[in-house]
Amino acid sequence: MEGSQYRGYGMILLGAVVSITIIRLAYVLYWIGRPLRPMPKHLSTLIVLGSGGHTAEMLRLVNVLQKDRFVPRFYIAAGTDNMSLQKARVLEDSLLENKGIGNKDIEKLAYFEQIYRSREVGQSYITSIYTTILAIVHALWLMLKFRPEVIICNGPGTCIPICLVAFILKVIGVRWSSIFYIESIARVRRLSLSGLLLYKLHLADQFYVQWPQLQRKYPRAHYVGCVM
Repeated sequence: MEGSQYRGYGMILLGAVVSITIIRLAYVLYWIGRPLRPMPKHLSTLIVLGSGGHTAEMLRLVNVLQKDRFVPRFYIAAGTDNMSLQKARVLEDSLLENKGIGNKDIEKLAYFEQIYRSREVGQSYITSIYTTILAIVHALWLMLKFRPEVIICNGPGTCIPICLVAFILKVIGVRWSSIFYIESIARVRRLSLSGLLLYKLHLADQFYVQWPQLQRKYPRAHYVGCVM
């Protein structure tokens, strides 16, 4: 009798947790993409870099941001991608030189971190399960460390664990990080796998494409022309 009573309490508690989670999830999905008020003067910004053309496009985008508003900036690249972070450092150094600020102050404005890669090129899908879990745990640690208000990404697979963790933190009420996804200009007719996941799972607050035919195919995306 007593055991069945405890099971009844457990079922009630489980039902309450599930109900609260569903309500919170609906709340987050409703507010995703809507402007939040009040808007702070400075927005801590996490920038996801990727190998190849992803980093070149992203740094061109960073170059036209309102630098004094999107600070501090946290650059993240895959653990095997040293070149992207080097390019980001060069950009930040040039910004400081243009302002007449010493290089020692770069640590106050920009931070550079690497994250475990979910899947290497050619890696088997079986072993990638472990590396993906590792990448998600690492992304959680980085998100709690930096607590960004804005996340900007444009397609590298590295952004998936970060955006997933950011969404979970929204749902549980720890941190609201607005995710801005800009699909690579190289994607003319179809979204990249990263873009497709973010679009289908409703993880991005704002989703931008650079070709009109993509916007017609994915109506929740915003066509903004060539931005990079």
